[in-house]
Amino acid sequence: MIVGTAGHIDHGKTTLVRALTGVDTDRLPEEKRRGISLDLGFAFLDAPDGHRIGFIDVPGHERLVHTMLAGATGIDHGLLVVAADDGVMPQTREHLAVLSLLGIDEGLIVITKADRVDAARIAAVRDEVAALVATTPLATAPVFVVAAPGGDGAMEPRGIGEIIAHLAAAAARQHRVDDGRAFRLAVDRAFTLDGVGVVVTGTAHAGRVATGDRLAHLPGGGEVRVRTLHAQNRKVDAATAGQRVAIGLVGIDREALHRGDWLVAPVVALTTARFDAWLRLWPQESKDLKAGTRVQVHLGATVVTASVAPLQSERLAPGDAGLVQLVLQRPIGAWRGGRVVLRDASATRTIAGGQVVDPVAPARYRRTAQRLDELAALRRDTPLSRREALLAVSPLGVDLERFNQAEGQVLAPPAAIDALVHDGWALGRRHYDRAREQVVTSLAAFHQQQPDELGPDSGRLRRLALPRLPDPAWRALLAAFVADGVVSLSGAWVHLPAHGERLSAADQRLAETVAPHLAAAGNEGAWVRDLATAGGVGEPLLRVTLARMARRGDLHQVVRDLYYPRATIAVLGRLCRELALTGAIEGEGGEGRSESPAPTITAARFRDATGLGRKRAIQLLEYFDRIGLLRRHGDEHRLRSDSRLFDDHQSQDPG
Repeated sequence: MIVGTAGHIDHGKTTLVRALTGVDTDRLPEEKRRGISLDLGFAFLDAPDGHRIGFIDVPGHERLVHTMLAGATGIDHGLLVVAADDGVMPQTREHLAVLSLLGIDEGLIVITKADRVDAARIAAVRDEVAALVATTPLATAPVFVVAAPGGDGAMEPRGIGEIIAHLAAAAARQHRVDDGRAFRLAVDRAFTLDGVGVVVTGTAHAGRVATGDRLAHLPGGGEVRVRTLHAQNRKVDAATAGQRVAIGLVGIDREALHRGDWLVAPVVALTTARFDAWLRLWPQESKDLKAGTRVQVHLGATVVTASVAPLQSERLAPGDAGLVQLVLQRPIGAWRGGRVVLRDASATRTIAGGQVVDPVAPARYRRTAQRLDELAALRRDTPLSRREALLAVSPLGVDLERFNQAEGQVLAPPAAIDALVHDGWALGRRHYDRAREQVVTSLAAFHQQQPDELGPDSGRLRRLALPRLPDPAWRALLAAFVADGVVSLSGAWVHLPAHGERLSAADQRLAETVAPHLAAAGNEGAWVRDLATAGGVGEPLLRVTLARMARRGDLHQVVRDLYYPRATIAVLGRLCRELALTGAIEGEGGEGRSESPAPTITAARFRDATGLGRKRAIQLLEYFDRIGLLRRHGDEHRLRSDSRLFDDHQSQDPG
């Protein structure tokens, strides 16, 4: 168990910790000289029942609340200190607000310096403290009264003994179970030791770590190896959540480590520059929390500037709670359920607190009814119930790897629910059925509008039917549709099964007759009139057969009556792709431009590479626009990033 002190400057927090543990947490020379805490201090108490209790002693000065927060986010038990001679002071109130907003609902209150006042004053301070905590989680916390150290440096045995007994009982109740979460440690100190090397200390927020493990360093990136471990100030082979941990590291320089960094199991390594959170505005706050408000965000041992975007209303009033998105100035480590506290932009007061709901929040569609349903699902009690609820309300499916990272643990793939699961992505059955309807409807409309084409390629169909669905999820979905017989694939083209043409015996004879002439036409393509003359058949009959062959995917009709065999179009398409990609690598953005936002090709480059005339080159590029390989942009044609047409390096099968 980790106990964190709270209270105004010079109210005796450090003295109390020394009386409980025998450790002076003021370690800096400046702290010794001035007699006040300037940084986090750490001490440990061996309770009579064998539990080792860790203490984080925080500064009480108003200018050091950010340091107090770096320690408070990792504590289990609050220890609110109030001096009998001063009573409740400004940082008493703010530190209590921090404990309340962090959701720390276990603690005790200690009235110090009882030897300086009479019994009436102690009773008055008791009443003052009771009124202060009446509406907070510490409303029922026990109150202890202690005096200043005597000549031998010890406090009154009665007061200290009762506090130790209370803490020992609390530690015994707080039995942590392995909940499957991966290891995460919030770094609050980093230094070097002779013979050890780089060492970091912090509170383990989740999971278990052992010597020899590899950990990810966030937000800096890269991995480190655990050389040595101390937990609760003892050398150990493994450490777990809820302990103060010191880790000797291999593979990183001291200068790369900072307070606020994280060391985490690589499988859940995650950084974010925006997250959605459930926050409560402190009832004593004087201002509403509005969109665009600049705040300081404290999470773990991190502090970062951010702007606020309420998601359910235009603002939060004092005492209100609701969903907000926090857009951060820089990326930080964050996981679902992480405690977060907001202070105003000038860092003069604590204004709100709560928990992370989605650590990787979207920039778009963040206030839609659909998104709010997703956030409601993510506020359920357990990871499995959150995943099940999220699948039920997510028409675009759930990225299981991202979900696991956000949860901070790796869950087994969904099995007990009715969902399509493929390559780390899952879609609930209800949404699968709805997506199937949208795809069938879009294909039917395409066949009606473009009866001479077999169908769109898979990338184009995604843009028509499910434009917001990520490409990997779309390929998984399309593979399932093909397996279920909902759609058919002919090469890279998707069509309804009924749209695929079967050639009659007469059509087959005509196809065999004109095949050599189509192949001989090369890059120029063949006109119906020329094929009819060469084959000695009538144009009307041949036109019907060629249209059927185009619907089967055997031919491509580039413009009316101009046909290319599939093999020739594939060669031209690959050439087009290569020219666009080569131009992007060489910085030829087209028409003298030095750079382009996407791989681009112009009619002039395509004409020169194919030996065609300008008109035919333009006709082919416009055809590639229509089938989804390119997209027209002014005088240029940009390669679509999601197109898999004529790509030799990727399978043409979307599954």
